[in-house]
Amino acid sequence: MIDINKLTLKDVGKWVIYKDFDEEERGRLKSWNHKYIFVVYHCDNQWHRFEQFTACATDPEYLTFEESPIKEVMEAIKPKSPNAD
Repeated sequence: MIDINKLTLKDVGKWVIYKDFDEEERGRLKSWNHKYIFVVYHCDNQWHRFEQFTACATDPEYLTFEESPIKEVMEAIKPKSPNAD
């Protein structure tokens, strides 16, 4: 779940994942109000122009921020402490 009260302008454009009971979809955060987060899910694969496309009002309960692939790679190559085991 994404907490609307903690969103800032720096969050605009971040990748989010919508996850419902049997559906999962990736999109980019466009804006928000007191109740919904507006997410662009489809933009003809022109993600650099996502702000020019219509966003869907999405209940924040079903949204999470997508983990950065860079973060995952850094964790994978991070040297382990010799006392880790």
